[in-house]
Amino acid sequence: MIFDPCQFCAVTDTWDTTLDQPVRLEGDGVWVGLVSSGRCAFSEDSSAALAGPGTLLTGRSGTLLVPVEPVHLLALHITGQAADACAAGLEKALFVGCDAFPSIAELIGMLCSDSVQLPAARTASAAFRILCTLSQADVSSPALPPLVAEAIAAIRQHYGELYGVEELSESLGVSKCHLVRAFSAAMGMPPGQYLTQVRLEAAKQLLMHREYPLEVVASLCGFSGANYLCRVFRRHTGQTPAQWRAANLAAEGSDRPLAGEAELYI
Repeated sequence: MIFDPCQFCAVTDTWDTTLDQPVRLEGDGVWVGLVSSGRCAFSEDSSAALAGPGTLLTGRSGTLLVPVEPVHLLALHITGQAADACAAGLEKALFVGCDAFPSIAELIGMLCSDSVQLPAARTASAAFRILCTLSQADVSSPALPPLVAEAIAAIRQHYGELYGVEELSESLGVSKCHLVRAFSAAMGMPPGQYLTQVRLEAAKQLLMHREYPLEVVASLCGFSGANYLCRVFRRHTGQTPAQWRAANLAAEGSDRPLAGEAELYI
């Protein structure tokens, strides 16, 4: 082998856990995580900047992760030369909304899944793409309003069965009009449009598997049927699902691309 990608970037540990006690991040490199519920801070001072649902966070060794309420976290411990360089340039813990980097959230979920077994080189490539994409994040970016962060988390967790924005607003305990105003002001789009984008992301993941027919893809992603999925998909991508699948599937007999990898090139 002329090059070992795992020396450059590797995932050495994963978490899919609920924390209710402070945990200190250990080891070389960096930790990259996604908060799916609850709130936490990267400090002994729990009144410091908080990470709520839908927040991507990055911290280096020695950082104390403090739950201010039980927090569910998906996290990757990334090591290697690239991760060490990232840690050296990380002056403080980084919080950024997953809305800015939706593909990163999908990759973290994929790499934390026990059901997914990827070759080491593919995992190293995915970890490196995560670090490269997060390098574009603005450390001083303001946190999302709590209502918007909760709405994003609910959409990403329940897009398959969520009926629409009215049901979403009821689950959050606010009026539909208030949710639409707050969400649009923070995100630059209404929650219904964001829900459609998340469903399309999920549909692309499933389309990478030849065995899923369109009716199954539509049902799992929250579309009312294959015909409606086709209309929405073509309006947003310029291609039918079948055309997108044909263009993005690996050549017959080769390894299938990692789910979410294609979106990183957009």
